[in-house]
Amino acid sequence: MHAHTLSFLKHEHNFSVINKKGERRTKLVLVLTFLTMLLEIAAGIRFGSMALLADGWHMGTHVAAFMITLIAYRYSRIHAHDQTFAFSPAKVGVLGGYTSSVVLGVIALIMLIESGQRLVHPQNIYFNEAIAVASFGLFINLISALLLKNSSHTHDHHHDHNLKAAYLHVLADALTSVLAMVALVLGKYYGWNWLDPVMGLVGALIIMQWSYALMRETSPVLLDESIALKYKLAIREKIESDADNRISDLHIWRVGAGHFALIISLVSHDPKAPEYYKELLSEFRSFGGINKLSHITVEVNRCSGDFCIR
Repeated sequence: MHAHTLSFLKHEHNFSVINKKGERRTKLVLVLTFLTMLLEIAAGIRFGSMALLADGWHMGTHVAAFMITLIAYRYSRIHAHDQTFAFSPAKVGVLGGYTSSVVLGVIALIMLIESGQRLVHPQNIYFNEAIAVASFGLFINLISALLLKNSSHTHDHHHDHNLKAAYLHVLADALTSVLAMVALVLGKYYGWNWLDPVMGLVGALIIMQWSYALMRETSPVLLDESIALKYKLAIREKIESDADNRISDLHIWRVGAGHFALIISLVSHDPKAPEYYKELLSEFRSFGGINKLSHITVEVNRCSGDFCIR
């Protein structure tokens, strides 16, 4: 076989999401978040605000989450063509997003416990100082959110679960900052000190919901979930409606965010080259708007009488 023919028949196996702009901006957000975390934790302890302290702890776990994001980006980029992986390290970024969703869940649990304790054992709050720090934290959160949102819109943001996880962490930070400010302002002017830990509970429940949503989005990719049944049935119908083809084996699974691989084994009395059947499936190379049938392997078997001879 000639070298140029072999090259033509080879498949593309790199399905990693490489987002250099997103990686650079995540580094910047990491630094901003780390500095704000130190300020809010110190201020929360000093001024007695649970909502502010919870926001600082929340930011601390986000620092860890951003580091996971950066590690996933770097690993995917360096090992993009590593033959150790069957279909490139495309799922590393998805794994980073899933891990971040777990971190979000842990954050919510810690906030629930600490807020509950503050409801039972209230503490004095220095409202003016705490409000000033919470306002600064919210300002940093909004800047970080804009940085990451712009990065996602310049790339295939539908599939970059790694960047989406980082963006959700920033939104969660902004949410806890807003809730802290609301609790502190109402506590200052109306004496509703109980609202401070209550806002901590509200923030924890919302963050837990975000965590669950991101987990549901990333886990199917990691578990090689197949495409929707209607697409599998459509693929089978397309092949079997041509001549007397019959599919004996059909496997479709995720090899990366937005990318699927297909292995199909069929039998026919009048078999044709694999390229013929791949062309029949050309309309399925992009389905659902954002998903792609990126890797197709076809095995063709000839039927003779009551027996099929390979």
